[in-house]
This record gives sequence, structure tokens and C-alpha cells, in this order.
Amino acid sequence: MIRVRVSSAPIDIAAEMEAAEAEEGGAVATFTGLVRPDDGVSELTLEHYPGATERALEALAREAVARWSLAGATIVHRVGPMRPGERIVFVAASAVHRAAALQACAFLIDRLKTDAPFWKRETVEAGHRWVEPRAADDAAADRWRS
Repeated sequence: MIRVRVSSAPIDIAAEMEAAEAEEGGAVATFTGLVRPDDGVSELTLEHYPGATERALEALAREAVARWSLAGATIVHRVGPMRPGERIVFVAASAVHRAAALQACAFLIDRLKTDAPFWKRETVEAGHRWVEPRAADDAAADRWRS
């Protein structure tokens, strides 16, 4: 099963794990991303393009399910203002074996960083700044393109 959600609500890790484990695979790999306080960031605001963002995430999840024969794939992403330490993203891949679950989880987080239409604005003491794409994120996503 594919589950994708973009919301301003906090991510309930226990509920997401329970749903991923119910997929009846033999392994569940997860990734949880947190807002970092790098460079004095006091708030991170994520904006998205409703509809387009969900479609992009669903396409990534479908690709992962097909590529690794997953029992399930989950992507939950926050939008709106968040403070350091808050959960920004949760990804889960359920598979029969751990290798497929781990690879699919890495694929999902690497690719969503570059393929999903999100815009990040950081609040720091001096004001606001937009977060530019990072070469390291592009390189991580590129390793999955064939």
C-alpha cells in the first residue's frame, strides 16, 4: 500500500510505524528528518504546491514499490512553520527482506529532497533566507537514476 500525506500537523511516529508494520512485510526501514538549528535557525517554514507535491511524492512511492517489490511505502511531510527538533519528514518502506526495505527507504528520502516541489525558508536572527538546493542532495538523488 502507498501512503502519502502532506500536512501542517505534527507527525505521529507511533501511528506511522504501526501502519508500516501492518503491511505484512518481514522488514520495515524508516527515516525521520528533524529541523536542524544550523547557523542559528529558529524556524523553518516549508511551502509547497498543493496537488503537485502529493503527485510527485506518490510517483516516487510507486517507483519504489515497483523497483523493490515493496509491501508498502509511506511518505509523510510537514509544511508550514516548524522549530528546531520538530519532525519534518517520515519515510517508511515495508518489504519481505531488509535489503529491499533499506534501499527503498534511502531512495525515497534521497529523491524526495530533489524531486518534490517544496520551498524552504529559514528564520535567523538577521531575518529570513530561502534555502538553495544543495549539490550533495543532487548527487544523492542521481545515484538512483538509471
